[in-house]
Amino acid sequence: MTSLRSALHWKVLLAASLSVSLAYTAAQTLPQSAQAQSADEPSSTVEPKSYPAALVQGGSDLFRRDCAFCHGRDAGGGESGPDLTRSKLVTEDVNGDKIGAVVRNGRPDKGMPRFDRSDQQIASLVAFIHTQQNNAPKRVGGRKGVDVADLQTGNAEAGKQYFDGAGGCSTCHSPTGDLAGIASRYKGLELEEQMLYPKHAKSRVTVTRASGQTIAGTLAYLDEFTVGLIDPTGSYRSWRTGDVRYKIDAPVDAHVELFSKYTDADIHNLMAYLQTLR
Repeated sequence: MTSLRSALHWKVLLAASLSVSLAYTAAQTLPQSAQAQSADEPSSTVEPKSYPAALVQGGSDLFRRDCAFCHGRDAGGGESGPDLTRSKLVTEDVNGDKIGAVVRNGRPDKGMPRFDRSDQQIASLVAFIHTQQNNAPKRVGGRKGVDVADLQTGNAEAGKQYFDGAGGCSTCHSPTGDLAGIASRYKGLELEEQMLYPKHAKSRVTVTRASGQTIAGTLAYLDEFTVGLIDPTGSYRSWRTGDVRYKIDAPVDAHVELFSKYTDADIHNLMAYLQTLR
């Protein structure tokens, strides 16, 4: 079972690496005009506001203490936090009305804690973040994020043909069923990650007892000693692995098997098709 966990670990790493690599390549090859059309970029028609240097410096110190771990020291994005210089919320913020609310309330659904900060501290954070956003377009080669436009290079019709044909996607998925509206739930790189490796997909397991009785359900637990599931009634049931036989049906396995078969065109086209499912 240790080897099972190890294999799964490497599958996750491979999926993440492949997804980011493809997106980065697309970002580098798109013309500047296409990159500039992203909805996440600040509007060029908005007159940038300037802030006192001391206020910006205070915000920089506070940001690097509390926020840099996730969003990067320059607010350009980190391992787990988005690039704030390309944030719609920051672009739409007026005198901290949106930034302040996020800082004080947090975003528990995205793993961001709340911070109890004074009005002056909020003002300094706002000054720093907006200054970083205003300066971002002037930096050459400094973009860290992946825009939605970077991933819109494929042919949707070719992607549909791949979905229904060679890719075998339609054997498990339906554009009017589980994938209905997926492009509204996920956007850009997040959608591509879900396409390549749907990490939240639940595995099914069928357990066969010594008597021959079979029990099927959603896999809830598995290690060297125990296999557990949630049965159709919603009850949790478990057995010692040495007392039963079990078979796992993991939806992600089909996605992993495609890694070695995908061409760049397959991924770009399939991504283009999925973006039409709104």
